[in-house]
Formats: sequence, C-alpha cells, structure tokens
Amino acid sequence: MTGRDYEIFEAGDTMLQSGAMVPALKLAYKTFGALSPARDNVILYPTSFSAQHYDTAWLIQPGGVLDPERYFIIIPNLFGNGLSSSPSNSADAPFPEFTYHDAIAAQYRLLTEGFGIAKLALVYGWSMGGMQAYHWAALHPDMVERAAVVCGSARCAPYNYVFLEAVKAALSGDPAFRDGRFVERPVAGYRAMGRVYAGWAMSHGFYRDEIWREAGFTSLEDYLVRAWDTTFARRDANDLLVQIGIWQAGDVSRCAAFGGDFDRALGAIKAHMLLMPGATDRYFDVRDNEDELGRLVNAKSAVLHPILSVHGHRAGNPVNNSRDHAFLKAEIAELLNK
Repeated sequence: MTGRDYEIFEAGDTMLQSGAMVPALKLAYKTFGALSPARDNVILYPTSFSAQHYDTAWLIQPGGVLDPERYFIIIPNLFGNGLSSSPSNSADAPFPEFTYHDAIAAQYRLLTEGFGIAKLALVYGWSMGGMQAYHWAALHPDMVERAAVVCGSARCAPYNYVFLEAVKAALSGDPAFRDGRFVERPVAGYRAMGRVYAGWAMSHGFYRDEIWREAGFTSLEDYLVRAWDTTFARRDANDLLVQIGIWQAGDVSRCAAFGGDFDRALGAIKAHMLLMPGATDRYFDVRDNEDELGRLVNAKSAVLHPILSVHGHRAGNPVNNSRDHAFLKAEIAELLNK
C-alpha cells in the first residue's frame, strides 16, 4: 500500500491459540515519539472495537493524556480491523478464530523482535483495548509496569456477551449474509447494528437530558442518523464479525498458563493497576471491575476510579467531551508518576 502512515510487522506463519495455522500473519502498527536510549519510555496503546489507529491517535498529543514528547507510543492494530490480518485483506477462507491471547503474542514479538523492548511503562486501553491491557498485565507481569483499563474488563461478562449477540443478529440479519459470511456490503445490517449500538453505548441520562444537542444535533433522529446509522459501514462486515468473536471469547485465564483459573490469572499481575470503568457504562459494568479489584492480590497497587459521566461507554473515549477527557488526563498522569 503506497502512502500509508503505518508499518507492518511480518510475523510469518503463525500458530494460533486454536491450533489453526495462519500463513504470513501481519500486524499493523503506528508509532509516535522517540524510543529512549534505555528503551524504558514505552506506552502500548491497543485499539478498540472496529477502530484503526487513525481513530484512537487523538489521545496522543504534546501535554495530552499520552505525551509523545516524553514517551514512545505504539498503537498495534487488533486483528480483524482491516489493517492487521483480517478477512478483508486475507485469502484465508474461512478466516480463523483469533483471541486476545493471539493478539498479545504477536504484539510481544513486535516489541521484543522489532524494537528490543523489555519493559512497558504503561499499557493503556479503552474497551477492547482495555481487555488487551488486562491480558498484557497477566501474561507478561515482569514486563508491564503499569496498566490502565478504561471501560474494560479481564473477561467478557455474560451481559456483555448478550449485547454482542444482539449486535451480531442485527448485522447478519441482512440478506447479504449467506452461508456464514457476507458476500456484499450489508447496508441495512450496518444501520441495524448502529441502532442497537446507540442504545447500549450511551446512558439513560444521555438521552433523557438530550446531551446529544451539545454536539450540534438538532433532534434525536438527527443524532441517530448522523452518529450511528453509518458508523460501522466504514468497516468490512466480515472483519466486524471476527472482532466480535475476539471480544466474546475474551478471558484472561483461558489459556495454557492459567487453565481457566481466573483468580490465578489476576493473581499473576504485578503492575500498578488503574481500573476506570464508566459509571453509566452498560456492558463493561463497574461491578465487574469491583470484583476484579479484590483478585489483584499481587499488584503493586490497584485502584478503581469510575468515570462519573452520563456518556456511558463513550466516557472512556471522550473525543468531544472535555470533562471526561480532563479526568482521564489527571488519572493517567498520577499513574505514570507511580
């Protein structure tokens, strides 16, 4: 691809957690800032659902939440997002099932083989990125010094799983879905998926108090049409299904190292842990992080600081929300000082 602003780590033929072999696995990534001579100023910032690094890089700015003048920041694109290995850029049919463990394994190779990095000052992630941050802290406890889990969890809760079933049903109900895959763009499916997402991503108070007006929308329908009806149409529908599968199967303990023992997985974490759920997030519920907090028995520190916001899940990605943005900036600055 000519003119791209990111790099590709060629992982070669790779065995997945499922036992499937993926030929020529590719991990797309983007870097910001400069790596220090000691290679000790690294922040890893994994992407969230359907996001590419273009969508999340806004958080990286001088003096911002993630400061490229102080840190070397790497955004690895999650598999299935259209830049890293995905159905849309692969000849594999059917496309294999990936897990967060597969993603962290590839990211680990990128850091160690590509950059010679042995320590991470911080792993920061929102939503699916937050789930990856949890996996990093558990799977590489001696490498991760700090982890910020923003509107995320160590495993996909049953309620979260059901939400994703609704998302899948809305998308795959389109006639373009045949024999387990999309054969063309599901225009109606994208819209249905957006409408489902709109109800879950934001809070009751967000709609009750018409907070959408602050962003310039003139009516509720105007907000739904312009903010949600086509938001997922920018991504390949088969790619979206792969990422939903990764999300639903998410469980930090579901690997050979922990054998499904959740307490053992969270007990392996040594990092300074900052859990920042959205107080009104409907699918990454505060209570899941509260439960996890008591299991982080070997973490250097573990704190739970909910984002007190009516912006639901989107409180953790406050692109046009200065109050929540300021909260994140202050919390991350304090974490990096530990």
